[in-house]
Amino acid sequence: MNRLIIFDTTLRDGEQSPGASMTRDEKVRIAHALERLRVDVIEAGFPAASPGDFTAVQSVAKAVQNVTVCALARALPDDIEKAAQAIRPAASGRIHTFIATSPLHMRYKLRMSPEQVLQQTRKAVHQARQMTDDIEFSAEDAGRSETDFLCRIIEAAIDAGARTINIPDTVGYNIPSQFGKTLRTLMERVPNADKAIFSVHCHNDLGLAVANSLDAVIAGARQVECTINGLGERAGNAALEEIVMAVRTRQDVFACDTKLDTTQIVNCSRLVSNITGFPVQPNKAIVGANAFAHESGIHQDGVLKNRETYEIMRAQDVGWSQNRIVLGKHSGRNAFRTHMASLGNHFSSEETLNEAFTRFKALADKKHEISDDDLQALVTEITPAYNHIQLIDLQVTSGTGKIPQAEITIRIDQQEKSTTATGDGPVDACYRALESLIHSGSDLKLYSVNNITQGTDSQGEVTVRLEKTGYLVNGQGSDTDILIASVKAYINGCNKLLNLAEKAHPERCHV
Repeated sequence: MNRLIIFDTTLRDGEQSPGASMTRDEKVRIAHALERLRVDVIEAGFPAASPGDFTAVQSVAKAVQNVTVCALARALPDDIEKAAQAIRPAASGRIHTFIATSPLHMRYKLRMSPEQVLQQTRKAVHQARQMTDDIEFSAEDAGRSETDFLCRIIEAAIDAGARTINIPDTVGYNIPSQFGKTLRTLMERVPNADKAIFSVHCHNDLGLAVANSLDAVIAGARQVECTINGLGERAGNAALEEIVMAVRTRQDVFACDTKLDTTQIVNCSRLVSNITGFPVQPNKAIVGANAFAHESGIHQDGVLKNRETYEIMRAQDVGWSQNRIVLGKHSGRNAFRTHMASLGNHFSSEETLNEAFTRFKALADKKHEISDDDLQALVTEITPAYNHIQLIDLQVTSGTGKIPQAEITIRIDQQEKSTTATGDGPVDACYRALESLIHSGSDLKLYSVNNITQGTDSQGEVTVRLEKTGYLVNGQGSDTDILIASVKAYINGCNKLLNLAEKAHPERCHV
């Protein structure tokens, strides 16, 4: 009862953020980082959603050893069978099955009666229990469900073999006092509640996901489902870093703690941000660039005299210790490989390692200092499945009173193509030229520029969001030349569109 289980769903619910789709290799990279963070459970995906998601869950199950790998499944026989197959390689596997329980969802979405939902729950949990000992059941939209019905369905799920019962605030409707009371009521009224761990999964539609989760922990919940950086559907999920550090910092309030290595939090945050292209806002708690910054003279004076006057946590405890000049242009391949492995980047082949090392050397010739963030950005660009289109050459002319012009050469499946285009600005000219060669047919929904590190020689990281036929993808590119970074980002996004079939999610799960 003194242990709080951290169930990370960055790879499943986090990936459902529009534009945040991840490849199999990207999911494995994040899974390794989560393993180093020492989370208890990684929800790796929804295997029934697509062949690509099935393969990604299976790959994560093979890649990690010291963490439970979980697969999501609707309360349907085929979903549960696919989930069981996907987690089969895992050292420790879990099936997480769910069905909606609110009157609104049962009537309009499922078109089922409460008795039918109850019966389907029994069958689904029983089926899953034949495949693994570790079964979690979620009552989707529990935050708007009737308490009496929740008690009945939870009792039935536990009787059928579920050992974790998740109470999701699926649409972020609850407020903390209400949600905590719901947890207490369920744990008191369900006769066999002592045979299961109660969990919560809160969404942030009203900005209360973390607060609701913490109140549930005080009420007795001993698992929290959360994501790195609060990534997730709509306004996102409860942020893992905020949950973990709130519990650890306020041990006078919480009668439990996690086993996480919190020094890995910042590294995980940066990796997820880099892969998804979702920047972390500077004032974000724990992982924002300003989380431990002080500008006010009064604050600076207080911190210099005693850190605890204005800091309730140590920056080093969440991973803010600096590690700037780790590798340089004189570093060898073995040192590069070893340090990249320490960051969770394992190369699938010598060819991939050689490509990464070549890019590292090119970057080292441009930059005096190479940071871990530079290295993470470098690895994100090297994704073999995306290499249908490659940049060969770019020449851009622009100036006061001149119309910007871009001359570009790319390789599309081994065939080189070149063109020239003008635009309202140099980036617009580049994108017009690219589109005339690629014919992606996509709409540009977002163009964002961030610096990866500090200084005038910092790499610029560009994120674009492209939409085509209802799907959103993010493209990322980084370079010390912001125009080259912009072109890389657009090409990366177009490559993702070409690989869309592998990553498509025909059904989204709103647990």
